[in-house]
Amino acid sequence: MKALIDSHANKYLLAAALLIALLAPQIITSPSIMQIMILTLFFAYLTSSWNLVGGFAGVLPMGHSAFVGIGAYTSTILYLHYGLSPWFGMLAGGVLAAVVGIIIGIPTLKLRGAYFALATIAFGEGIRVLVENLDMIGPFKVNGPRGLLISLAGNSFKDYQFTSKESYYYIILALLLVVLAMTWVLMRSKIGYYLSAGGEDPEAAAALGINVPRYKVMAMAISCFFTALAGTFYAQMFLYFYPKSILGLDMSFEIAFIALIGGRGTIVGPLLGALLLRPLNEFTRIYLGGILPGMHLVIFGLILILVMIFQPRGIQEPLTRLYRRILYRIHGS
Repeated sequence: MKALIDSHANKYLLAAALLIALLAPQIITSPSIMQIMILTLFFAYLTSSWNLVGGFAGVLPMGHSAFVGIGAYTSTILYLHYGLSPWFGMLAGGVLAAVVGIIIGIPTLKLRGAYFALATIAFGEGIRVLVENLDMIGPFKVNGPRGLLISLAGNSFKDYQFTSKESYYYIILALLLVVLAMTWVLMRSKIGYYLSAGGEDPEAAAALGINVPRYKVMAMAISCFFTALAGTFYAQMFLYFYPKSILGLDMSFEIAFIALIGGRGTIVGPLLGALLLRPLNEFTRIYLGGILPGMHLVIFGLILILVMIFQPRGIQEPLTRLYRRILYRIHGS
């Protein structure tokens, strides 16, 4: 009976949340608030992509900004030098990021705990330093620390450029829904069960005949593919980016903090984390960015410490309990 109540209530809640998300741009007219909403969805998407490997495989990737950068640089170079639409460049960047994720994942996913996190930090920083210190990578111009500027094409779907913020809002909302659907499917698939088993107790999973490293590498490739799509979105929305803005550790840490605080390994955790932390980040930048740059990461760190002490599975757990309590009380009445 409780499962039936949960199932019906979850469907109504999901439908209501989707309706609110779809109608929000028609109600909110402030460009600043719309920008915060787009960035909140952007980080919810990034964290949900990170969650595919960081949430289920029992590892802590801390260098995912490298894959955002791979997506941004790949689609932008293909657009600027070969005239390829960013929509196709986005897929090319995703495939390249997945290949790099497999190459990096094969040796590093065998590492445990902090060693894996340190290895991914080193990889992410290595990519940033490399791009920042080179004008050309092979035949491709990356412009070193100056970054890449995308020429203005006006309102053009082919060029992935729009004059209204609403268009970018709906694109990142669609991407978020796709990655959430992928997470839902993965959680209920054989890969998801094997990943969870391997993440919680790799020795026991291996004893049962599960090839844990292979499934972790698969999850890494899927996660990197989706993460790179966000890089193209970022590049096309701002039309300018440089290594520190898109490859810096700030972004990697923020993605991981959002997942840990929201509750990694769940579908709603990254969403709750992004809804809580991203607006906080924006207001911190607006009011404290001039005198205390980087203050948002200090605040994130303090929140993370408190959450890890009192709610190690993230804020989704007490909120889920509260939701069910309210649900059963309403049903009981």
